[in-house]
This record gives sequence, C-alpha cells and structure tokens, in this order.
Amino acid sequence: MTTDSNSVTATCVRLAAKAARIEDVAPTVEQLTLTRGRATDAIVEVRAAAINPSDAKAAIGFMPHAVFPRTPGRDFAGIVVAGPDGLIGKHVFGSSGELGIKRDGTHASHLVVEAQALVEKPAGISLAEAAGIGVPFVTAQEGFRRTGMPKPGETVLILGLNGKVGQAAAQIASWQGAKVIGVVRKDEPYAGHAHGEVTVVDSSRVDVAATVRELTEGHGADIVYNTVGEPYYEAGTGSLAHLGRQIFIASTRATVPFDIFAFYRGKHTFYGVDSLSLSSPDAAEILRDLVPGFASGALKPFPIRPDAIFPLQRAAEAYVAALGSSRDRLVFQPNG
Repeated sequence: MTTDSNSVTATCVRLAAKAARIEDVAPTVEQLTLTRGRATDAIVEVRAAAINPSDAKAAIGFMPHAVFPRTPGRDFAGIVVAGPDGLIGKHVFGSSGELGIKRDGTHASHLVVEAQALVEKPAGISLAEAAGIGVPFVTAQEGFRRTGMPKPGETVLILGLNGKVGQAAAQIASWQGAKVIGVVRKDEPYAGHAHGEVTVVDSSRVDVAATVRELTEGHGADIVYNTVGEPYYEAGTGSLAHLGRQIFIASTRATVPFDIFAFYRGKHTFYGVDSLSLSSPDAAEILRDLVPGFASGALKPFPIRPDAIFPLQRAAEAYVAALGSSRDRLVFQPNG
C-alpha cells in the first residue's frame, strides 16, 4: 500500500458482473489506485465496512441501477489519511445510497468520499460498531424525519421489530420518549436495545390491529413503521390512529388492497423511504442527528461478534451470509 495527499493504492473487492444467484457471486480482490478528484474529497483508511443485505442483493440484480464493475459497500468507519485541513487523523464513519451501487464503495482498504460525508465517531464506540450503524439507523431516522419525529406520549408500532431497521427504529422512538410496540412473527423477545420498554406482539398468535387497539385503549398507533411491506400491510393500516402516519421501506409484493374510505376517513398519511436515493452527504446529515444519542448512551450500536468479522478475501462467503438467516451485523475489517 502506498499513499500521498491525492491518491492511494487500495485493496478492493471487485464484482465484474451481475450473478444469477448469490451462491454464484464471484468477487475478486484487486489493487486499484484511488484518487481524490476534488479538493473537498477525502481519503479514508477503512477500518471496518458493514455488509448489508442490499450489498448482496445488488450483486444479483435486485438493484437495477447498480453499475458493474464496481466495489460494493455502503457503510464504513475509518481514519482520514488525506483531505481538507482539519480532517487528517479523524476517526469517522458514514453511509450512502450511492456508494457500492452507483460508484465504488466501502469494501476496500481505502475509500475516496466527499468530506461532507464524514461524521466524527462518538467516543465510547469502536470503529467496527460505528461501521454497523449505517444503513439501518439512516433508514429508520429518515422515516421518522419524513413523518415528524416521535413525540412523548405517542405510540410507535414497528412491524418487523427484530430486523436491523426495526431495532434501530425502536431505539430512536424510545429515545424520543414514545411508547413502542413491536411486532414479531413468532414467539420471541425483542433482540435489541431500547431507552424504554418495548411491548412485543406475536403476530402468529394474536390479531395485531386488535391487540394494538387494546394496548392503546382504543387510540391506535400514531406512527406505524412497516419494515416488511405487504405481509403486514393490513395489520399496520388497521392499527393506525386517527391522523396516523405509516412508513414503508420495503415489500415482498408491489400491490396491496387499498381501502380508500379507511385512508381518508382516518386522515392517514403514507410515507415511502428509499435509502438508496440518499447521497453520502445526505446520509451524513441524518447520522449527525443521531450522534448525541450514541454519545449519551441512549442509542447503542449493534454488537459485532468476532465470528461476524470477515477479511476481504472471504467476500463471497460474506455476501451469502448477508442474505442468510443470521441476524448478526456482518463487517469486513480490511486493515486489521
């Protein structure tokens, strides 16, 4: 590895073309020269880069705007080694909807990115933990920013509670003082951290909407955060309070039965959130909103287990794992 103020020889995971199945993805590890294109760009020595399901899905054609060849990876944490004055040596983290999809991303020893995309890491969390914050917390926070942040006294219903976005949404909502109800699809406790109590509803055993009404004395949920989409559409819509807002970030099907009467009589509002549309500076702005929560301990990063850490040379295995049944936050550690 060599570096100067404008360029670096980096070790990068490369995908040459889309694969038919995740098991057929054949990444290579190559040496590339990365160059700062503008004075406002920075070079980050990547100490950790999260492996998101979207990284793997893009490799098999689920993101039609993904370019090839490319280096995957949307989330990162590391140390600034070149860039504008005042940034050198800073421990930073970030996320993006563009990195790893439309342009070379974070699954590499180094990354060139806009200085505006860098967020200084809060004290008390590791670089690996900071890398894991990325997409889940950005997506959760963007949904709440779009709908209006949860308020003390409001009820937030999270559909898909134990997914990573669901856990991030539960943390943020409880941090803001809202009452949190989470829906799971089998008998299991809440798997994450929260600043307050999280009431868990098992959708395999009870009627979700009726249970939410009972838990809220007939009021319903002020915000429904639907991280799954169509499978929970009717449960979420049936749970909405008058003037309730529902957030959608994904779905298994494109269409749902839409009750127009219930929609306008309830004065409901639906919001769609696509984290892939966020630029790196956009994502950084969202993360900066969350830094006080992480700094105070009200928000906590996902734990990074030792067996969930991969070298770049095991990229094929890591992408298969990202679409598997493991709920661990997976990361590459390219520089140690």
